[in-house]
Amino acid sequence: MQSLTPDVEVRLSVGQCVRTLTTSKEKEEVTKTLHTLTSYLDDGPQTHYTRTLQFLISNINADWLQLLTVAQCTELWDGLFLRGPPDQTLLVLMDGISSVSAGLDRLVSILERFLQSGRLTVLLWSRCQGKGPSDSPQLRETLLGRLVALPDLTANQLHHHNKTLFLPQQYYPLLARDMLTVLERTCQALRDGNDCSLTFVAQALGKACVQGHSGKQVFGVLAPRLSSCTRSDMVWQRVCWKLLENVPERWLESVLTGMCYFSTRPDALSRIMGNLVLKSKKAQFVITHKLLLLQYKYETRVLSILLGYLAQDRERRPLLIQVLRSLCQAWANPSAVRHTPLEQQLYVSRALLLCVGLLSDAELQELRSELLQCMLGGMQSHLDSSVVRVRRMGMVVGECLSSRMDVNGAKLKFEYEHDEETKELLSLMTPLSEEETEPLDDRLDLPQDVKGQTVPSQAVPSQAASMAQKSGADPDSELDSDDELTPYDMSADQEMSQAAPPRYLRDCLEAFLSSEDPVRVDLSLRAIEGLVRKNTSTAREVSVELSKVLLHMEDRYNTVGFLRLRQAAMVALTVTDSVPVTEYLATEFYSMNYSIRQRLDILEVLIMSAQELSQPITDKGGPSKAIQRVTMDTPLYPGDDPIHWRQVVERRIQSKTKRLSKGVTHPPAKPTPNRYAPVAGHFFFPLLRNYDRPQVTFDLLGGDHLVLGRLIHTLGLLMHLAVNAPVATQMGRALLDFVWAVRYHVDQMVRRGVLFAVCSVFLSMPSQSLLVELSDQLFETRAWLADVAEGDPDADCRNLAVQSLVLLDKSLKTEMNPEHPSVL
Repeated sequence: MQSLTPDVEVRLSVGQCVRTLTTSKEKEEVTKTLHTLTSYLDDGPQTHYTRTLQFLISNINADWLQLLTVAQCTELWDGLFLRGPPDQTLLVLMDGISSVSAGLDRLVSILERFLQSGRLTVLLWSRCQGKGPSDSPQLRETLLGRLVALPDLTANQLHHHNKTLFLPQQYYPLLARDMLTVLERTCQALRDGNDCSLTFVAQALGKACVQGHSGKQVFGVLAPRLSSCTRSDMVWQRVCWKLLENVPERWLESVLTGMCYFSTRPDALSRIMGNLVLKSKKAQFVITHKLLLLQYKYETRVLSILLGYLAQDRERRPLLIQVLRSLCQAWANPSAVRHTPLEQQLYVSRALLLCVGLLSDAELQELRSELLQCMLGGMQSHLDSSVVRVRRMGMVVGECLSSRMDVNGAKLKFEYEHDEETKELLSLMTPLSEEETEPLDDRLDLPQDVKGQTVPSQAVPSQAASMAQKSGADPDSELDSDDELTPYDMSADQEMSQAAPPRYLRDCLEAFLSSEDPVRVDLSLRAIEGLVRKNTSTAREVSVELSKVLLHMEDRYNTVGFLRLRQAAMVALTVTDSVPVTEYLATEFYSMNYSIRQRLDILEVLIMSAQELSQPITDKGGPSKAIQRVTMDTPLYPGDDPIHWRQVVERRIQSKTKRLSKGVTHPPAKPTPNRYAPVAGHFFFPLLRNYDRPQVTFDLLGGDHLVLGRLIHTLGLLMHLAVNAPVATQMGRALLDFVWAVRYHVDQMVRRGVLFAVCSVFLSMPSQSLLVELSDQLFETRAWLADVAEGDPDADCRNLAVQSLVLLDKSLKTEMNPEHPSVL
C-alpha cells in the first residue's frame, strides 16, 4: 500500500480535529484537539490553515468554546491566529470582521494583538525572502488591498467603536516602521549573501501613497530614517534604489511626491533615489515636468531639493539644463503670463532663479544666448501686464538674471516696492551652502534698548573715555552753560511767508498760468479747493478752464502733496459744475497726446466726484462730514485696491437678501435725495462714446489693457452709485452691451472689471427692469458666468462670477428691496 504524503496526512488529521470539535462536549477533548491543531503550525505544510481559521470564526459562539477558561482561550484559540502564516491570518480576520456580527469584539481584539505583536513585519518579511511565495496575482492584489485599506475597512464596520490602533494616524506610521524593519533585515540578508525581493514592500508603499497617505503618516517616518541610514552605508542605498524601482508606475508619482516633500536636503534625496530619474520615464516626467511646471503648491524648499537633486550627479545635470530650458519657455511665454494664476507664475519664477543659481560658469556661458532671450522676452511679457505683482515679478527676475549673466558688466536695476515676495525672489540667487552655519548672535552690536537687554558699562570703555575727554577738554565749560535758563516755548510759531494766499479763483488761475514763484503756486494749489466750494457762482464761470489747467499741470516745484491737492481741486470743480466739467473730462479722455497717467487721473476724478454727489443731501445743503472724510481719506488711485469695490458688492448683496427673523427688525431707511441722480447720465454715457476709435497714441481695445480695465471699473462704480436713479435702466443696458464684447479678454484685470460691472448692473437695476429690458440676454449671461466661475484661471474672477450668479438669481426671484432709499 502506497504511503500518504505529509500534506495529505495533515489534511486528514485536521479534518478529524474539526469533526471532533463539532461533536465534542468534554473540556479535555477540546483542549487536546486545539493542541493538535496548534502543533501543525510549527512545521510542515500549512495549506489547511485558512480553512481552520474560517472554521473557528464560524464557530466563535459554539458550546465547546464555552468549556475553556479565559487563559485557555487566549493560549489555544487566539494562538491559532497569532502563530500561523500572517498573510492568511490577515485575510481571514478582515473577512470575518466584515461579515460576522456575533463575536465581533473578539475578532477585533485578535486583530489588535496581531498588529501589536509585530505580525505585519513577519508578513512583509515573508514576502521578501528569496523570490517570495508563488501565489496568484489575484491573491496578491487582495492581500495588498486588505493591508493598505485596513483603517477604512474597520471604520466601515465598527463606526464609533473603532480602535485607536486602526485609525490612519496610528496605523500607517506602524506600517511604515514595519517597512523600515523589513528593509533593515534585507540589508543584513544581502550582507550575508542571501537573495531578497522588495516587490511586495514597494507595492504596499505605492498603494498606501496613492490612497493619500504619502504625507507625514508614511514618509514622515520613512524619510528621516532612510536619510540617516544611507549616509554612510552603500547597502542601504542599493536597497532604497531597488525599493523605488519596484514601485509600479501607476503609483510612482505619489511615492516621489512624498519622498521629495519630506526630504531635508538634495544630497539626502540623491542617496535615497539614486538615478531613478534616468531609469524611469515616469519618474523623469514627474520630477522634471509635473512638479515644476504643472503643479505649484509646493514650498520653495521642495523646489530647492528637486533642482539640487538634478544638480548633484554628473549624469543628471543634462536634465537640469532641460528643466532650465522648459522654465525659460514657460516664464517668457506671453500667453502663460496672461492666463495662468499668479501663484503659478511666482512658482515658475522661483524655480527659474533656483535653477540659474545652480549652473556652473561653463554651463552659463553655453546657455547665455538662451537666457538673454528669455530675460528680454519674459520681461516684456511681464511689464506689459496690468497687474502690479506680475510687473514687479518681471523686474525682480530680470534683475537677477542680468546679475547672474553679467552682460557687458551692465546690470539691470528697477525701482519697485520691496515686500516679502520680492525679498524671497532676490534671496534665491544666493542659496546657503552646506558649509555655512547659522549666523552668530549679533546682539552685542545692537543699542541698549534693543531686545530688552542693557549693555554693561564694561562693554563700552571707549565711549566712557571719549566722554571724559570731552568733559575735561574745557574745565570752564560749566560756568558758561545755559542749562539753567528756561527755554522759550516756540511750538506754536509758524514760518513767515512773504506771499499771501490768494483770495479769488482768478488769482489762482493766473498763478498756475504765468507765475514762476514756487511759493505762490503752492499757496494757490492749497487754497483753490476751498475757494471753489465757497464761491460756487464764480467757480462755474471758470470751471472748464480751471479743469483744463489742472489736468495739464505738472509738479515743477516738488510741491508736498501735489497729486492729492490737484485731484481735490478737480473734484471740487466737477461737483460744483458737473455737466460741463464731466463733458470736458470725458472728451479729453479719448483725445490724442495724453499720457496713460492723465487718462487714469480723469477716471479717478469722475469716480470721487460721483461718490461725493451720491451722498445724501443734508439740511444745510452742503457736504456732510462723511462726504469730506471720503474726499480726504480716499486713496489717490482707488482703482488699485480691489477691496474697495468688493466690499461694495458684499454690502449690496446683503441688502438684497431677505431674511426671516423673529422680533423687532431694523426700520426701513428714510428716502433721501442726492445730487448724483440728475447728472448720472452725464458722468456715464460720454465715457462710452468713442471707446472703439483707436488714436495715434491710444488704443483702448488694443494694447492699453490697464486703461481699459480702469475704464470698466469706473463705469461699474458709476452704475452702482446710480442705484434707483431714473436713468439706471438705460445705463445698465448700455453697460452690458459694452462689456459683452470684451468678456473673454486676455488680461485678467479687464475680466475682473467686466465681472464687477455685471455685478453693478444686477445690484442697481430694479428686478422688473432686468426682466423687461434684458430678458433676451439673461440666459446667455448666466451661462457665461457659470463658465467663468468654473474655469477662469484667476481666483478673483471666479469669486466675482459666483457673486454675480447669486445676484442674478436673487434679482430674478425677488422684487426690489423696499429698504433701499429712493433717489429724488
